[in-house]
Amino acid sequence: MQFLQQMINGVTIGAFYVLVALGYTMVYGVLKLINFAHGDLFMWGAYIGLTTLTGLLGLVAQGSAWFAIPAIIVVMLVVALVGVLVERIAYRPLREAGRLAPVISALGVAFILQSLARNIYGASYKTYPKEVALGGGFTFGGARVSLMQVIVLLVSFLLMAVLYLFVQRTRIGTAMRAVSLNHDVSRLMGIDVDRIIAIVFLIGPGLGGVAGMIVALYYGSFDFTVGWVFGLKAFIAAILGGIGNIPGAMLGGMLLGIVETLGAGYLSPQWKDVIAYLILILILIFRPTGLLGERVAEKV
Repeated sequence: MQFLQQMINGVTIGAFYVLVALGYTMVYGVLKLINFAHGDLFMWGAYIGLTTLTGLLGLVAQGSAWFAIPAIIVVMLVVALVGVLVERIAYRPLREAGRLAPVISALGVAFILQSLARNIYGASYKTYPKEVALGGGFTFGGARVSLMQVIVLLVSFLLMAVLYLFVQRTRIGTAMRAVSLNHDVSRLMGIDVDRIIAIVFLIGPGLGGVAGMIVALYYGSFDFTVGWVFGLKAFIAAILGGIGNIPGAMLGGMLLGIVETLGAGYLSPQWKDVIAYLILILILIFRPTGLLGERVAEKV
């Protein structure tokens, strides 16, 4: 019973990691850039969700859960637009400046976003309104499954499926895969590379923002450091699955969530971070391309 309970909790946490890791892996796929600001865009999703839900409580009947849907849409749109703005201002001018300058710029953006959140909302923990808390649940095989976990998993898997189908079955998705292989050849084929990169920065932060709101709803409270914590874990998940690989990010996020939760359940919660970073070190040593990554010869 304990094992099943830990597995359910692990899959739930893994779903959070997946939604954030997808942003890392999509940006790396098209730009070969680690977007360290992505975790803080995730954090802003939690704050914007709090602001939106607090405003909607005065307009929608108390106790109704449906107002979470427009709030999720608002969060997705706002964080997505911020992601595009970040790419246009902080990354695009440095695209030909080598690999170090964009990374430093990404770290600068991350600290700016974190500082803005702290200065605007304060450094104390914020709590979501009690009206949005969803009680209830059911028992499965002796394990307790809350209604919130069910909704989290449904929303997460729906977003993953839509993204995967979008990338694999649409013209824009095909263009994204082409740009991830070679920018110059993609331009020769008539693909607007800047537009495709902007779309990637629209989709990735949008998913991350939704994840931030869902995490805040799930745990009930958060502060301005939540993006750094979840961002690092999602980065490990992306490397574990194979950064630049969308199915790899999904696999890595789920595996990391399950292993972390099992470790916390059978050892101690204090070992969660140790387990995560130990996995990172081991995967870099023995499988640096990740579980689903492919070895590609470096051009010189």
